[in-house]
Amino acid sequence: MSRPAGSRARRTAYALIATGVASAFAITSLPAAYATPSASVVISEVYGGGGNSGATLTRDFVELGNAGSAAYDLAGYSVQYLPGSPSSSSTWQVTALSGSVASGGRYLVAEAAGTGGTTALPTPDATGSIAMSATTGTIALVSGTTALTCKTAADCAADSRIVDLVGYGTAVVREGSGPVTGASNTASVARGPALSDTDDNAADLASGTPSPVNSAGESPGSGDGGGDGGGDPTEPGTVRVHDIQGTTRLSPLAGQTVTRVPGIVTGVRTSGSKGYWIQDPSADADPRTSEGVFVYTGSVTPTVAVGDSVLVSGKVSEYYPSSTSQSVTELTGPTATVLSSGNALPAAVTVAASSVPDAYIPTAGGGSIESLPLEPTVYAQDFYEANEGMRVAFSDARVVGASNSYGETWVTVKPDENPTPRGGTLYSSYDQPNTGRLELVPLDGSSPAANVGDELSGATAGPLDYSLYGGYVVQATQLGTRVDNGLKQEVTRRQKGDELAVATYNVENLDALDDQEKFDRLAQGVAVNLSSPDIVALEEIQDDNGATDDGTVTSEATLKRFTDAVRAAGGPRYQWRYISPANDQDGGEPGGNIRQVFLFNPKRVSFTDRAGGDATTATSVVKSRKGVRLSYSPGRIDPTGDAWDNSRKPLVGEFVFQGESVFVIANHFTSKGGDQPLHGRYQPPARSSETQRQAQAAEVNTFVKSLLAADKNAKAVVLGDLNDYEFSQTVTTLTADKVLTPLITTLPADQRYTYVYDGNSQTLDHILTSPSVTRFDYDVVHLNAEFADQASDHDPQIVRIDVGRCRR
Repeated sequence: MSRPAGSRARRTAYALIATGVASAFAITSLPAAYATPSASVVISEVYGGGGNSGATLTRDFVELGNAGSAAYDLAGYSVQYLPGSPSSSSTWQVTALSGSVASGGRYLVAEAAGTGGTTALPTPDATGSIAMSATTGTIALVSGTTALTCKTAADCAADSRIVDLVGYGTAVVREGSGPVTGASNTASVARGPALSDTDDNAADLASGTPSPVNSAGESPGSGDGGGDGGGDPTEPGTVRVHDIQGTTRLSPLAGQTVTRVPGIVTGVRTSGSKGYWIQDPSADADPRTSEGVFVYTGSVTPTVAVGDSVLVSGKVSEYYPSSTSQSVTELTGPTATVLSSGNALPAAVTVAASSVPDAYIPTAGGGSIESLPLEPTVYAQDFYEANEGMRVAFSDARVVGASNSYGETWVTVKPDENPTPRGGTLYSSYDQPNTGRLELVPLDGSSPAANVGDELSGATAGPLDYSLYGGYVVQATQLGTRVDNGLKQEVTRRQKGDELAVATYNVENLDALDDQEKFDRLAQGVAVNLSSPDIVALEEIQDDNGATDDGTVTSEATLKRFTDAVRAAGGPRYQWRYISPANDQDGGEPGGNIRQVFLFNPKRVSFTDRAGGDATTATSVVKSRKGVRLSYSPGRIDPTGDAWDNSRKPLVGEFVFQGESVFVIANHFTSKGGDQPLHGRYQPPARSSETQRQAQAAEVNTFVKSLLAADKNAKAVVLGDLNDYEFSQTVTTLTADKVLTPLITTLPADQRYTYVYDGNSQTLDHILTSPSVTRFDYDVVHLNAEFADQASDHDPQIVRIDVGRCRR
């Protein structure tokens, strides 16, 4: 199973900036967009140069003003932005509003921050992330939060949801005779003090120095910057971190702006999703309410330091790394006042076997658990959630997931929980996930380069975060010392003369354009660690130019380089057989045309070629007076069937070893992509990908049954990356009616794994054999999955069959 595609960067800034590209259609007359002239709330000022070169203010903003005699309720309203010259693909961007604008008052909406500027806005009343153009664009005040669809002045004039609208620069959508001009990195466009609105932007607004004012009457540099009435800027506001975090997974203050929240900075992240963690050293008495929270600064590098005592104002937000994950409670659009530096950090919460419950997570019948009260003494995931954002620490932890290229390492704080002989933690049941497993990412960008079984000796500490990739993660500011456990790659024994050795190996998207080192390391695994099997089923062989999507489907160059590398490593001169897939029909990396391949040593075993098999033609079992055979060899099982849609089709081959026919079926079932995460908010998680794998398993089971119906003593080996566990319904379906035996189940329980994902040692790759294969020696050869430096993310496995003693 490959890691889900996509960048590890948690957020990607999306800016719509007017470029002056001509519209896709010509406009000979541009009628004005007229909202009914407002007797009360209007857009009073617009500024899109925040954080740009030469700017003083760090953020874009939209200011609303109320010229009416009563407060104006903004619940359910939004401000929306459209580029000045919208294209057919341009869309309105939306920032939702809440609260109200007092009579004669102002309401400040903060938008995206740039990298320049020196002065923060006063505490905003609403916060969005729209990157407005400094020079041209349209802002609309809308009764509703659904994005507008109009892109011309006339169409927008007809939309009754628009309460007010300002086009600036050269904006196509504007009110009146023309847009207001003069907006720049250093200039906003604003109405006069009377907030006059004649529905003519050019007449009603003018450019000038940006002068944002919030509902508290504060401007940049005035008041306390906290937005709660101009109190002492060095005194905390009324809200504490535990008030923000609350007693469930969701903040009771989500969507609200909080002011001057006190805390000590416990960690700073200066790359990727930038920000910092604060923790209130004065905890409340409720173990469910975390005292720590992440302050998200977006693309802006934080200027605070660990140990600073700060007051932070911002909007309480719930950030979801994915649509099915849990959320992270954050403060967004922040402003901060540093009161002092060099303060002692709050004591870290100890994370250990004695403090983490054995039950994993509450359930909600497949629904969301977010609203359930936390039970940190009952469930491990509730314990972690109740400490989200807080400093945590553990000591002398064993590594159960090797360090990877993203700087991630997994450890266990429960050394006796499902240990494997080589130091991992076994994942052996849907019902009993491992509760002591934690992800670790050093905040300084370093990596311990640890293998499974190594130990991080001494204390490791840092704020506790949550990630789509692995669940709860310690953002380490202090890292224990790696103690090398001396993990070695395994080498299996060589087969005896009368043993047929059959192996499977997922070589992780190998193609002819890969560097020679990858070929050499994978070849070493075959020639040395697997001791040169007679037959090797390879998964994830790509076409000859990899991800280049030009219609190439052959793998001859890839296989020539690989078999040459095996030979150079001391292995045999392998021959190969495969069937090229139809272009872009078998899933995997786009353009890669992934497939399974048979390698075989012609000095030990022969391949029976029967022409006619191709990408869309199915092979079948043929019974004759001379015994059972395949109609096509190599061939595919039902390649046009629905079970194999956008997935690798099974490759079937007929081999002869010492006069005995052996049928080998190489598989690579569809991935787990789309499944809800084990640690997500929907519990129990849905495993939607299983449906297709079960259908694939049923197809292979039916094919093996047809083989055994023709010859009950037929020797069949079914193998490959099934992308599912030995306890899964997929394997149950594949082995139905006892037509196949999963050899992984013949190993001791603590040795049943071929892959390590998020610190869980688990089985995805399998070898299964038909009933007549009664004499065998089976081995999973651990040489990749447990190591920080790996040639593939999968471990290979091998079965040595004593064919002579299996004869009738």
